[in-house]
Amino acid sequence: MARKGLPPAALLGCMSFAMYAHVSPARIVSIAFWRSYVVTMRPYLLFVSGITGIAGLSLAPEVPLLNTMLLSLTFLLSYGFGQALTDSFQMDTDSLSAPYRPLVQGKLRRSDVLVVSLLGLILSGVVVVLHNFFNLFLALLTIVGLATYTYFKRRWWAGPIYNAWIVAVLCVIGYLSGVGVAATSIEWSSVIGSTLLAVFFGYGNFVLTGYYKDISADRATGYNTFPVVFGLKISSIVSDVLALLTLIGCGWAIFGVLSGVHLSVENSFALVFAAAGTATAVTGQARLHSVRTEGDAHRAIVPVVHAYVLLLSAIAVAQKPAWTLAIVFFYVAFLTVMKLRPMKQQI
Repeated sequence: MARKGLPPAALLGCMSFAMYAHVSPARIVSIAFWRSYVVTMRPYLLFVSGITGIAGLSLAPEVPLLNTMLLSLTFLLSYGFGQALTDSFQMDTDSLSAPYRPLVQGKLRRSDVLVVSLLGLILSGVVVVLHNFFNLFLALLTIVGLATYTYFKRRWWAGPIYNAWIVAVLCVIGYLSGVGVAATSIEWSSVIGSTLLAVFFGYGNFVLTGYYKDISADRATGYNTFPVVFGLKISSIVSDVLALLTLIGCGWAIFGVLSGVHLSVENSFALVFAAAGTATAVTGQARLHSVRTEGDAHRAIVPVVHAYVLLLSAIAVAQKPAWTLAIVFFYVAFLTVMKLRPMKQQI
């Protein structure tokens, strides 16, 4: 018989954790810990933060190759550290929607994950601050934002927007890092503004569609996300608006870069990425309207995240045509790692 006063959601969480009560958490110095921690980082989504920072970096003047590589690696890993940090605060809903995750299974100690994640984010912050001191405030802001995200995820009006501003700040950090290396002044432009719009609305849409796969778990554990409160139909319409605003932001940025410039083979790849991103975005939105169960949600979420990566790739290539081949390899790596994710319903 349930203890009086214990809510059903808590009971569900306790039952899930009890399944793995016999599992001993790995020591932080062991290979098993780092193997599980990498799973917690969601390697297939590192490319989301990676392309966000790279797009911001492309807005700056020319950056030396070594700095570009170091910053790109930092942008890639930052998502993983942030994801692991937020996972530490929402094990209740993850125990129902993502039981494969090492934290839920007890393979990792929550305290160890918190320490490693914070240290990783701090180290990432040090790298970008060394490139531009103004990044200090922004790096601290993102860490605070990630640590408090779970509180806002529980409120339907805040989740996607709150997560999106954190990622938009990463784009700004990328730009400031490039400016710092080039030792030039910060110059606001319509291209920067439209790129930030594409990042903000594009990532916000990814977050909103991502909630589709966790509706029952979020409802059971008190996460009043937009789909939980308003249902699939209204959420799909809002998602359409976010996708449209993303396309407008991307198109505005590319037009700002290429207008008045002679179209050549070198810069035409930006249009190829943009066209692929647009087609993928339309596919994702069409599939989203046909989602009826959580098990089908991944069919819509996958093209949404692909569209985000492709559209920001288009902006980066428009700004820096010399990066085209590297961006192509970047996207191929993204495709490969996505295929290897441990649970196809979870993205």
